[in-house]
Amino acid sequence: MKLIAHLLIAATAAVSSSFAFAADAAAPAAANASAPAAHAAAPAAKVKPDLAKGEATFAAVCAACHGADGNSGTPAYPKLAQQHPEYLIKQLQEFKSDKRASPIMKGFASVLSDEDMKNVAYWVAAKKAKPGTATEKSLVLLGEKIYRGGIADRQIAACAGCHSPNGAGIPAQFPRLSGQHADYAVAQLTAFRDGVRKNSLQMSQVAAKLNDREIKAVADYVAGLR
Repeated sequence: MKLIAHLLIAATAAVSSSFAFAADAAAPAAANASAPAAHAAAPAAKVKPDLAKGEATFAAVCAACHGADGNSGTPAYPKLAQQHPEYLIKQLQEFKSDKRASPIMKGFASVLSDEDMKNVAYWVAAKKAKPGTATEKSLVLLGEKIYRGGIADRQIAACAGCHSPNGAGIPAQFPRLSGQHADYAVAQLTAFRDGVRKNSLQMSQVAAKLNDREIKAVADYVAGLR
C-alpha cells in the first residue's frame, strides 16, 4: 500500500509540473502573438516638412511668379506668404489632378511630389505676408457690407463667416484672404461664378449670386484687410 501511495503522489506531481510548464510556455507565446498586432495598431509617425528643401523647391519652381518670399508683386498672381499650408497642398494636388483647371499651374504642380508640396507649403506659410490696400473708394462700403454681413434678401452669406472678420481664414478649411491682390480675387470669384473653377461647391454657390460690381467691391475690400 505504501508503494502504491508513493506512486500516486509521484504521478500527481508529474501532472502538476506538466500543467505548470504548459502555462509558462503559453504566456510568452501569447505575448509574442499580440506584439505584431500592437505594432500594427500604433499610428505611423507624421513626417515633418523639410523647410530647407521647401525653400529650394520654391525658389526653383514658384518664386518667379509668386515672389522670392511668397509676396507676389504681380496682381494677377496670388500672394502665398502666410497662407494655410493645408490649403496650399490641396490646391497643388488639385492642379495636378485637373480638379482645378489651370494649364500654367498644372505644368508646375505636375513636377512636384506630395512631399515637395508639403515642404513648399509649410515653408511659404512661415513667411510674413505684406499688407495690401483698397483702392476703389466708391466701392469700399459695399465691399465691407457684403464681406461682414452678406446680402440677406438674396441669401448671400457673409464672407467673414468662413474667412474670419480680419481675413485670416480658418486653417485646413478656408484660405487666408487678408491683403490678397484684388485682381486675383476678382478673377477667382468670377471663375467660381461662371463655372470655370469647380473645386469648391460652396464658393461656386456663393459667387453665383454676385454681379461684377459686387465681386469687385468684395475683392477690393479684401485687399485692404489686416
